[in-house]
Formats: sequence, C-alpha cells, structure tokens
Amino acid sequence: MKIEKKAVLRALENITVPGGGQNMVESGAVKNIQIFGDEVEIDITINNPSLQARKKTEVEILKIIHKEVYEKAKIKINIKIDAPAKPKTNEIKGKPIPGIQNIIAVASGKGGVGKSTVTANLAVTLAKMGFKVGLLDADIYGPSMPIMFDVAHEKPLAVNVDGKSKMKPVENYGVKLLSIGFFTQPNQAVIWRGPMASKALNQMIFDAHWGEIDFMLLDLPPGTGDIHLSIMQAMPVTGAVIVSTPQEVALADAKKGVAMFQQDSINVPVLGIVENMAYFTPEELPENKYYIFGKEGAKHLAEDLKVPFLGEIPLVQSIREAGDVGRPAALQTATPIEEAFEDLTKNVVQELVNRNKSLPPTEAIKITTMAGCSAVKKK
Repeated sequence: MKIEKKAVLRALENITVPGGGQNMVESGAVKNIQIFGDEVEIDITINNPSLQARKKTEVEILKIIHKEVYEKAKIKINIKIDAPAKPKTNEIKGKPIPGIQNIIAVASGKGGVGKSTVTANLAVTLAKMGFKVGLLDADIYGPSMPIMFDVAHEKPLAVNVDGKSKMKPVENYGVKLLSIGFFTQPNQAVIWRGPMASKALNQMIFDAHWGEIDFMLLDLPPGTGDIHLSIMQAMPVTGAVIVSTPQEVALADAKKGVAMFQQDSINVPVLGIVENMAYFTPEELPENKYYIFGKEGAKHLAEDLKVPFLGEIPLVQSIREAGDVGRPAALQTATPIEEAFEDLTKNVVQELVNRNKSLPPTEAIKITTMAGCSAVKKK
C-alpha cells in the first residue's frame, strides 16, 4: 500500500498537543514527514519536557496512523523538546546587612588548594588599595584566618550599638575579621551538626558590628554543602570566586563548585576562577617555571565553563611561610608575589564592575575603575 503524506497529516489532526488546545498540525508541532514505501518518519516538536508527555505523544501517533492510515505502517517518531527557557531571576537573596556594600564568597571544590590563603591575600590587597574590608571565616570546621592574620590570641569585644550588644570584629592589616576560631581552643575540634554551625555563622553575621564595609569576603569551607546553602540563604552574596589548582582532581571538584553557584535555586554570579600553585620557580632560577601540578588547567576550565579567568598564583615557599607567621604574603612590597595578588584583585574588582553593570546591585553602590586602580562611589 502506498502511504500518502496528506493522509498522515489528516490523521495527526486528531491529536491534541500536550498542554495546548490546538491539534498537532495546527500548532505547528509537526515539523517534517518522510515516507518511504510503508515506512513513515515524523519529526515532532513539543514544549512539555516530561517523559510522560513524550511517551503519550508517541503512543497516540502510532495508534492514529495505524487506525486511520495503514495498520502495518512502520513508524519512526523523532520528538524534540522546545521548552521555553526559564528566565533567570537575579534577585538578591538573604537580608541586606547595613553598611556592607559587596559580599564575595571565596570557595573551592576540595580542600588543600589554598582557598584561605587566596582569601587572606585578596583581603589585604583590597585594604592596601584603600577599600574598607571585612573577612568572615565561614570555614567552621577548619578556621585558619586567626593564624593567618596573627590574631589567634585575640577575642572580639562587645560594643553597644543602638542599645544592643554587638560583637566587634578583630582588626589587623586594615581588615576586620571574625572567625569561629576566636571562640574555640586551638586543640578543640568543632563537632557540630549543620543547624548549630549555621546558627554560629548567623551570629557572626548579624550580631556583629561590621560598620562601613566596601567588600566583605567569605572564606567558605571546601566542597559544596550545608554551610554554603546557609550562607546563601542568610546573606545577599554579590558574587563568587572559585579557587583551584591545575591538576585534574582539583578541576573536577572546582567544576562542581561553579555548578553549585549557577544552580537556578542559588543563582549567584561566578566572578571567575583563580589558579593557585600554578607553577614553581626556584629562587636560584628566577626565569624558570616548573608546572608541577599541570599547566593552565584552571584557565582551560574557565574557558570551558565560560566564566572569567582571574589569574594565577605561583607555588612559592614564602607564601606558605607568610601565612604561618600571620603576615599575608601580599603585604610584601616590590615582589612578584605582591604583583600577582594585585593583578588578581584588580581582575576580581573588574568582574564585580561587570556584574553590577548587568545585574541589580546588592547595595546602592557604583564601582568604577580609573587608571588601572579601583574606587567605590556610593550613591
């Protein structure tokens, strides 16, 4: 039997499009029909992505053609989903914190990639550039900022603000700092369930007197977990910076970190990826670069994920030593390390400029870049 295209179209007029009132032909869902003897190939487009809708459509097409056209027809159905793109809402989540203009979360997919080191040096570099900087050590189970800022033996004081008692952050190198490490003993392990950790973070966020802050940096725990979600729910995070080393194991986890912030339910702009421990240069061979963990892995990852690459930080012994003695390496003047962190910081601020141009600002703030350096103007 010769199957005619007109007969197939007439049969398909008896099927209603899933989720619509028109039949399959009127709605334009039928894109193409090819007939080869007793074989019929049909291209269909529907806007319902569910498996149930696809199966129902296939069954109805098979039944109607076998009934109305030819009961022994061999039918191949190609269904394409054309669901309307869900618009991204760039609304700010969490409660605004008075006086804090921009909140940048610094995260890593796994531990040991130098996330806290990058955060500390980013903070002191911002302070050197004239910004008012706060740093919240949100790594509840492994707080390291008190050591890195040489304030391990300090304690936040209580201050009276509008009749309420608030914590006053500890300050050093022009950075205001709060950490769970201030409230535990050095040899004491923090063994808390998620709700307890979240409560402690909320107290450091909302029960502290941060004052006027241009940039609040959040040193998040490694991985993707409960603390990250609690932070995202509690604070209007402006953007996120992902830290990784170049090797494949770290990059695989960094990819998950980017995906976490880009989820529709979170939707925090990713300002970019930093490659830490990018290469090793021995002191006696300053022109040589040894790519111990691989070359430009994080840079290639940034290109693949279509997020900015913020810069690379070399593997240098002095960076580790500086963190151990409580004086971040970026405080050293006229060194390649200072230059590397300055380049990184300028790139972070520039991406924040780009973010605030395309998305609603977290606060009434405008960031401009003038002659290679950055400045904040309040409206």
